[in-house]
Amino acid sequence: MSTVTSTDGAAGAAAGAAGLERRLRALGEERYHHRHPFNLRMHEGELSKEELRRWVLNRFHYQRHIPVKDALILARLGTSELRRSWVRRVHDHDGSPDGDGTDGGIERWLRLGEAVGLDRSLLLSGTGVLPGVRLAVDGYVNFCRNATVLEAVASSLTELFAPDLMATRIAAWERHYPWVDRDGLRYFQVRVGQGRRDSQEALRLVHEWARTPEERDLVLAAFTFKCDVLWSLLDAVDHATGREASDVG
Repeated sequence: MSTVTSTDGAAGAAAGAAGLERRLRALGEERYHHRHPFNLRMHEGELSKEELRRWVLNRFHYQRHIPVKDALILARLGTSELRRSWVRRVHDHDGSPDGDGTDGGIERWLRLGEAVGLDRSLLLSGTGVLPGVRLAVDGYVNFCRNATVLEAVASSLTELFAPDLMATRIAAWERHYPWVDRDGLRYFQVRVGQGRRDSQEALRLVHEWARTPEERDLVLAAFTFKCDVLWSLLDAVDHATGREASDVG
């Protein structure tokens, strides 16, 4: 019987990591919400002002919970090095720790709301957030609270696909929605770079932690769950649009 050497083990781990990444990217191409009909209509310039405002309002409910889920993950990381790195994500959305929040993603999203004609007090109040959106966001936050830290980190890997979506969205809004103040697009512009950085960090951790086929399956399941969260959020917004059209008709 041949002996498995450390070189063999390293090669096997590398092959497993490469295979996992291929499967993640294939799943993302199939299930990430860039293919959702609402996003496709948005990028083709087919949304009304009311539809765009509804999406901004409901998506803000998701955005404001991103630092919450990242704080839950942060609390479970086992080293100060990992926590120092991951806490950056909270600062990205809530603002720098020595600032007033105006440099954070939440503030930029509030400005996006103002750019499409929504008062920031409306967004902050949560009025008008659809039940399906609340359910999807609660499900995601609770997943990050209750799943393993591997699964929680893996769920963030949808960020692998976010930069391309953000770039597409910026171009689409500039072309099709000239009534939106261009300063409101700052959130999307910043997230292109942040998404690339964050996805690579999470991917590195997942490759390091997911050593067995069973653990890699957990990664894929967590990633699929997150894709379902994002898809469900858009389903709720899209179906609300359909109901309104039916009521008018």
